[in-house]
Order: sequence, then structure tokens, then C-alpha cells
Amino acid sequence: MTMQTSTEAVRQEFYDRLAEKDMAPLWAVLKGLLPNEPRSKARPHRWRYDDVRPLMMEAGALLTAEEAERRVLVLENPALKGMSRATATIYAGIQLILPGETAPAHRHSPSALRFMLEGEGAITAVGGERTVMRRGDFVITPSWAWHDHGAEGNDPCAWLDGLDVPLVQFLEAGFNEHYNDKNQAIIRPDGDSMARFGMNMLPMRAQSPYGLTTPIFNYPYERSRAALVAAAAGAAPDKHEAVSLRYVNPLDGGWAMPTMSAWMMHLPAGFETAPIRSTDGIVMCVAEGRVSTELGGERYDLEERDVAVAPGWAWRRFRAERDSFLFCFSDRVVHEKLGLWREERGAA
Repeated sequence: MTMQTSTEAVRQEFYDRLAEKDMAPLWAVLKGLLPNEPRSKARPHRWRYDDVRPLMMEAGALLTAEEAERRVLVLENPALKGMSRATATIYAGIQLILPGETAPAHRHSPSALRFMLEGEGAITAVGGERTVMRRGDFVITPSWAWHDHGAEGNDPCAWLDGLDVPLVQFLEAGFNEHYNDKNQAIIRPDGDSMARFGMNMLPMRAQSPYGLTTPIFNYPYERSRAALVAAAAGAAPDKHEAVSLRYVNPLDGGWAMPTMSAWMMHLPAGFETAPIRSTDGIVMCVAEGRVSTELGGERYDLEERDVAVAPGWAWRRFRAERDSFLFCFSDRVVHEKLGLWREERGAA
């Protein structure tokens, strides 16, 4: 007993001298650095849109979109309070634009996506081209592309924002810049990018003006939904993924964005998936329908426009109360590029 106490004291004295030299013993921290399997700091969670919307409208009465620059309610994972994170690597929030407002033009190194939730007449401009955002549309703001938003109809417009801000912060690679006017100059007609890249045809020397990001920046829900319904008619749903189609970059067939993967899942009425888990942390939003979920041992009933999070390596499964469509995005593409992505499929 005396020998053990003496040994621990000697070791601690050694560790203290290491700390004075800005060093540490690897053997004392090795288990934390190399766990047997991933242990996400994030927790499963659900944000009910019926809870979010009144607070969002209250924010609309408190300050203008121009005052706020971006009037957004951040969706904070309860295990990551004060960090503006829905998962370990993804920021998510609900943005509001009221009729006649403009969210001023700026650009930043983090990539962003939008998933339209409600309202008619929402406009976003990216890289000199405008697009109308309709409910269920998946809209991309590439890294370092000028963008501004507005509402030209009579309705409040709201959408889900997703950004790779936590990842960019970790890499200490963040830049931000404001435009010299509220709105950027429009230099291309509406629908230009879709005409060039989104009709199963490509320019002869096709390249994206946004580097590694797809040259298409609006993937309309109408087309996505129709593709999923047609796919469901042609083959039985996968027992783990139901009917899932991913948004792609038409230039290389890869994910649409270099740091965030996005896809849409169609669950026919009554269909229940078998459990599955993967290393990526997933943010999901019900575009249409009603879905019962189990996420990391927590059960949630998701109504239309509700948002939920499945942390990395947490088991997840879904059951559709009626025909349902679930928009999902995650950091899967980063895991894949680094050779780290892994999944496990449970029994039905």
C-alpha cells in the first residue's frame, strides 16, 4: 500500500513537470483519444415547429431582417448549449423573412443549405442569379458565394438553415464579407443554372462556378417528390432506408456539397424501417406526412416541418403514419472523403 502511494506520487510529480514544459503523458489520455466506438457529445432531440413558429414571429416583431442581418432562431442541441450546434459539426436554425424585407447580401467561407418550410414569394439570389424558394425546395449557398434573401409575396417566409460552421471553426478557416449594397447585382436570368446543368444535359466544357459545390443551387421539391414516388412504384423500399434518393452534383455524380450530404427519404404509409446507425450526425425535417421515430433510444412523433437530430453512431428507425417525405442532411460526405464513414444495419 505504501509502495503504491509512493509510485502514484512520483508519477504525479513527473506529470506536473511535463505540464510545465507543455507536454502530457499519452498513456494517461489514450482511452479518451481512441474509444472503442464513437461517443457523440450531441443528444437526440426534436424541435416542434408549432413551438418554434410563435417565437419566430415574435422575433419578427422585435427587429427587422436588415437589423439582424439574418433573423434566425438557432436550434441548439441540448448537450451543446451556447455552441450554436445541432450536431458536433453542423449548425441549424430557422430563418424568417417578412413581406417586403431583405436580408442583406454577404458571403462567407462556410457552406449553407436552405430547406423551405412555409410562405410564398421567398427569393434568394446566389452568385448573380435569383430563384424562388417554394415549400420543400432544397437550396444551396456555396462557400464564398454572394447571397441575399427577400420576400416578395404577402406571406411570412421561413426555412431551415444548415451550415458547416462548426467544422469551419474547428479548422480555423472562416472568412466573412459584406456586399456594398443590400442586394447583389443580378447578371443571369432566373432558371439559368437549371437550364445548363439540371436537365440531364451539360455544357460542352462544364464546370461549376462554385468550385466543389454543384452548379445547381435550387433542387425543387416538386421534382424530388415525383422521383421518389416513381422510385417507390418501381421497387420495394429498402428495409433500412425506405426509398431514399440523394441530391447530386451533375458534374461528377457525387454529393451536391463538399462538406454536407443531403438526401430525401420517402416512407410509404405504414412502412417501418429496421434499425440503422452510422458515424455521421443527421439533421432531419419532415417535408410532408407524419413520422414516428426512435433516435438513440428516444422516441419522437414528427409532424410536418418538425426538425430532429440523430447523433453519430446512434441507432435510428422510422415508421410512417401516412405517406411521408423526410429531408435529411449530415456530415457524411466529410466522413467518406476521409475514409471514416461506417454504418451498421440491425435486424428487422
